[in-house]
Amino acid sequence: MTTSAPVHGSWEPHPAARWEDAFLSGNGHHGALVCGDPDAERVIVTHHTLVRPNGGDTRPPQLAAGLPALQDRLLAGDTTAAESFTDGRPLQWVRPFHPAFQVRLDRPADTCHDYRRDVDFTTGVVRATCTGWTSRVFVSRADDVIVQHVSGPGLILDIDLDPGLPGAPTGLGIGHGAVLTPEGALLSLRARYPDSDKACTGVSHITVTGGTTTLVPPGVRVEGARSVLILTRVHRHTGELDVVAEGRALRDLPGAYDELLDRHTALHRTAYERVTLDLAADPAERALPGSELLKRPRSAALLERLFAAGRYHLLSASGLFPPRLTGLWTGDWDTAWSGAFTNDANLNLQTASAAAAALPEVTRAHANLLHSQLPDWRDNARAIFGTRGVVAPAHTDGESGHCYHYNREYPLHLWTAGADWLLKPLVDHDETHGTRDPRTAAALAEVALFYEDFLTRTDENGHLVVIPSYSPENRPANASWGTINAAMDLSAARHALRTAAAYHGDTPDADRWRALADRLPPHRINDDGALAEWAWPGLTDSYDHRHLSHLYGVWPLEEVTPYDTPELAAAAHRALALRGAENDSAHGHLHHALIAARLLDGDRVAHALGQVLDGDFFHASLMSAHYPGRRVYNADAAHTLPAVLIEMLVQSTPHRLVLLPALPPALPAGRLTGVRTRFGAEVDLTWAPDGATAVLKPTRTVRIEVRTSSGDAEPLDLVAGEDHVLSKGAW
Repeated sequence: MTTSAPVHGSWEPHPAARWEDAFLSGNGHHGALVCGDPDAERVIVTHHTLVRPNGGDTRPPQLAAGLPALQDRLLAGDTTAAESFTDGRPLQWVRPFHPAFQVRLDRPADTCHDYRRDVDFTTGVVRATCTGWTSRVFVSRADDVIVQHVSGPGLILDIDLDPGLPGAPTGLGIGHGAVLTPEGALLSLRARYPDSDKACTGVSHITVTGGTTTLVPPGVRVEGARSVLILTRVHRHTGELDVVAEGRALRDLPGAYDELLDRHTALHRTAYERVTLDLAADPAERALPGSELLKRPRSAALLERLFAAGRYHLLSASGLFPPRLTGLWTGDWDTAWSGAFTNDANLNLQTASAAAAALPEVTRAHANLLHSQLPDWRDNARAIFGTRGVVAPAHTDGESGHCYHYNREYPLHLWTAGADWLLKPLVDHDETHGTRDPRTAAALAEVALFYEDFLTRTDENGHLVVIPSYSPENRPANASWGTINAAMDLSAARHALRTAAAYHGDTPDADRWRALADRLPPHRINDDGALAEWAWPGLTDSYDHRHLSHLYGVWPLEEVTPYDTPELAAAAHRALALRGAENDSAHGHLHHALIAARLLDGDRVAHALGQVLDGDFFHASLMSAHYPGRRVYNADAAHTLPAVLIEMLVQSTPHRLVLLPALPPALPAGRLTGVRTRFGAEVDLTWAPDGATAVLKPTRTVRIEVRTSSGDAEPLDLVAGEDHVLSKGAW
């Protein structure tokens, strides 16, 4: 191990020329993109609720009456039958996520010596400095406010709220407000959406120490000040926002930057520092700015920093909701795929580390989104399938949970696995903490009720049939998208029914759900020796695709494991080996890595990671892109990478611990501390070429099985409150 420590932050020697390179701060409600230009600073303000009305019908299609006929046609061999299972509406995107405005600070051009901008992951503070001048920005978890503080001798600043961001729609109803106050000034900006009664309004309270403040509409000019403190909030609303009341609320917050920061860091630092990763990186590389470190894609220092940045950004994006496709940030109104929550892969990949990486804040945000949309999920089940229970949408903007984003090529309204997939992180959280949230239990029961009503057809062997069935976002080589018995649907139905039964104990409902799960068909192994994406005989796999939905049973479920189902695990490994990368989406590569780790294939994990690290997916901000060459701002790689690194080092179930299951040869030594397990223990793991040591700190008494990469398996009795040390030679 090296004598230096991993860096918990990043820095750059130049301001961000592109908003994608801006350093990020957030509290899960408000977000800030900080460019760090000393002469023309721009802080772009975002909020999870900012979605633009886009018209259209947001109700789920009323299709239930036609379901029996569709099932008959599919069972009769009509492979295109599901293409007509629609109400004829064109593809409609969910409401697009957008930025609010930018807080603009202009000052007279001056020679800037010793410039540096940096972000501190432990505090969430983004700072820019020149000789005699410092700007600091963070988003408070304690007070839900964007805090901006500028200090230096004789400051001269022109401050305003600027709506002029790329992609802003024509017809926005813009209204500015600026008044002087005893503390300095109060600025407001209202942007009313075209053809809508909805608007978003930002309010900034400015406190000036020293100097003078004068109105220069639409903003103010500050001259001769020692410091300026700007507190900003934004609201999405109908009608008009009471700007005066919001200004009073901002004025009543603590007036000192340090006090505001202390209140925030008491929450943020505690969460961020729970888990750390040290890969014994070169101290000289650890000291590099992020943009230079990214030029060394196989550097251990880069993995350390991306792990730290990923946890920081994931925490910062999670609060009111979990992260969107863009996390919590965008500098452009034209967000790809509406900047939505894409439920059929991306959301769960981004939040995959939450339980193990000790970020219950992320799981709570995930739960907030799901529980707020359950009424809409019930509508989906009734309207599309004529059942009780719930069906989750593949896309949501955070406001509506209805299934209305679909078309012929993307029949996302047929995806019935979504509720189980989305609830799985809540089950993982309960297992990790030794609890059973009654809200999770109730939601699982509703999923089980859906399957009770939906699983009514059988095959010639008496097995239940999932029909129609959809494997996101793929199709068989010899059939249309809507088919029968997609592997993900089988795994989800089995898991949902058995998990709901486990939550509801020895009850008639639980017995009925277990019996229903037992009637589902097994997975199929195809002629290539691979776990088939569709278990229905005759459907041919399409291997070149970014999604890996058919391997849901491997990750995140434990339906297929090398220990318990070796034949299926071998077939799953074959399926993974045959899978192409299609369009090189970051989420596809890292989903591949997560599954490879569960299948104990460290070389394949390393290859998938290498596709992302070598592919220029990361901006200087250490936020990521969807495609190679930093094309399309997207949080999938940034937020998913920590989960990949944890899964290759430590895996757990409620009764099993796997140590170093898929360690790539390029990482021969390191230390992972604070990782949580699903049997209720904290684990500190240290490894080197000559052996490894794991310290287990259990919070409950339990017997587990310990497995290592050498294939050894040993029982271990853990006692709550008693640390246990495992040491071995080369694993």
